[in-house]
Amino acid sequence: MGKSLNGKELGKGITQRKDGIYQARFTNRFGKRQTLYASTVTEITKKLREEQFRDDKQRNVISTGMTLDEWYEKWITTCKKHCRDTTKRTYAIQYNRLRETLGWRKLTRLNLIILQDAFNQLATDAMRCDCKALLVDMLNRAVEADLLNKNIAVGINPIIENELKEEKRILSEEEIHMILGESKGGQLYPFFVVALNTGMRMGEILGLTWDCVDMEGGTILVDKTLCYLPEGGRALYEFHQSKTKAGKRRIPMTVEVRNVFMEMQIRKDRIATRHNPRPGMEDLVFCSKTNNPVNEANIRSAIRYLVRKINRKYPGLDFEPFTPHGLRHTFATKAIEKGMRPKTLQKILGHNSLQMTMDLYCHVEEHTLKEEMALIGKVV
Repeated sequence: MGKSLNGKELGKGITQRKDGIYQARFTNRFGKRQTLYASTVTEITKKLREEQFRDDKQRNVISTGMTLDEWYEKWITTCKKHCRDTTKRTYAIQYNRLRETLGWRKLTRLNLIILQDAFNQLATDAMRCDCKALLVDMLNRAVEADLLNKNIAVGINPIIENELKEEKRILSEEEIHMILGESKGGQLYPFFVVALNTGMRMGEILGLTWDCVDMEGGTILVDKTLCYLPEGGRALYEFHQSKTKAGKRRIPMTVEVRNVFMEMQIRKDRIATRHNPRPGMEDLVFCSKTNNPVNEANIRSAIRYLVRKINRKYPGLDFEPFTPHGLRHTFATKAIEKGMRPKTLQKILGHNSLQMTMDLYCHVEEHTLKEEMALIGKVV
């Protein structure tokens, strides 16, 4: 039992210092010695009772001084230690959008109003959705680490502008014929042929190696992607294995794809006589004129150039821009239109669920609507 300066019993854990201030000490549930201060016996007794109640009900936290910046560094290095470098870069981009407004704040001082105000300052709903997903995961781990009592980030509203999600650009048969014709003989042509005939992702195409191309069996083994990591002016490339079991798959070749691969083998051998490949990238199917890997930025830039070229060549055509991923959407849509079974398409695209295949990649073109309605009755 502690005593006051005049010898009066104050209760367990409570004492009075020489300067007259009362203090109370107890060991909390984290094994940490906690000290409280007050100017009167009544006040210190109340504080001790309240803090012990919070500790008993597990409403206290292990530290009240950690900032969001400090927790991010701990979270990214500990909780996300085994994530791919490209994933960590994405996390860094998203967190940096919040760093200035929230990074300096203590975790225990965050509230929904503060968070929502910071999110309202972000430019788009897409940014807000990405940043919310990041922050929710960060604070979930903080709750598990007893740094927070609850995750207030789940209450953030990321939909401010209520932007309508644009339908993915699907190339028509005429447009497909045009881009293949205009790119014939160039480096884009093989990419277009493979993308439009397999539905492979851009990283999967660019990461394709010759040991995965079975010319005799007529199949392509998809088991990895090529990731590009710009670092200090240097280009770093990494092979990443497929994230899911469904992502690793074999796709039958069409005649067009087989012919393109045969031409590319000749081209690869010719380039190899003049330029040494980057170490570890010797077996790439797709490479530049100098035997270097091709990255996504190269493809996007080449597509933009091709679209401008087409519009200059055919005034008044107004050929709309498209993305490399739009070729995957085009493949899926055309496959369904031509009668491919959805379950087969799911396997070719490498999806875990049929719903993902149908919701994300199967679009309906205007002419298809009329054709299907004609099955019901005469269309006006």
